[in-house]
Amino acid sequence: MLSFLCVFLFLGHPTHVTCMLRQTSFGIIFSVAISSILAKTIMVYTAFKATKPGSSWRKFIGVKITNSVVFCCSFLQVLLSVIWLSTSPPFPDMNTHLYQDKIIFQCNEGSVMAFYMLLGYIGLLAVVSFIVAFLARNLPDTFNEAKNITFSMLVVCSVWMAFIPAYMSVTGKNTVLVEIFAIIASSFGILGCIFLPKCYIILVRPDLNSKNRLVRWSCDKNIKLRSVS
Repeated sequence: MLSFLCVFLFLGHPTHVTCMLRQTSFGIIFSVAISSILAKTIMVYTAFKATKPGSSWRKFIGVKITNSVVFCCSFLQVLLSVIWLSTSPPFPDMNTHLYQDKIIFQCNEGSVMAFYMLLGYIGLLAVVSFIVAFLARNLPDTFNEAKNITFSMLVVCSVWMAFIPAYMSVTGKNTVLVEIFAIIASSFGILGCIFLPKCYIILVRPDLNSKNRLVRWSCDKNIKLRSVS
């Protein structure tokens, strides 16, 4: 929800505060969101790996691991943002070179390298989350959200891969429109792919959300595994 709200920082007359906050707030919020998804995926993957007798994965089970993943991944983005704002912060700028008869009042990113490092770090988190979720996709479906997370990270990666050439090919206020569209599209991708299946089960198929159904599915799964072995 915060990723949707940070779009409003891109709208309106540029000021020193909005120029400094819009990219950094977007980067930090998205890093927290994607790192939380990554921590949840790691928790699901390790939980099922730890069910095997004598598994070494049991030492990775616990809240400390997931909290550490979220904190470390988010802290790196916060550190990058602080370095960016302290060395070469974004600022309001008047672009007089784009049009001969118009002056475009826009935010100058200050350090272009820092801006692309911020986007690159978000993309790295999304790719890692996609890989971990893809590895966990074949775990039991009743307990597993890895498939939904895989699709959500695929949407995020696709949106931002399309964003880079689109952002570099447009000028003026169109760059803001392209980035707003990318933020909204990736946010909808995360919410839709992860939460729409839950809403479907709760609202349309409540019969699937019952203890009897869960126990029956587990028994059928065990029978199939025994027959295969």
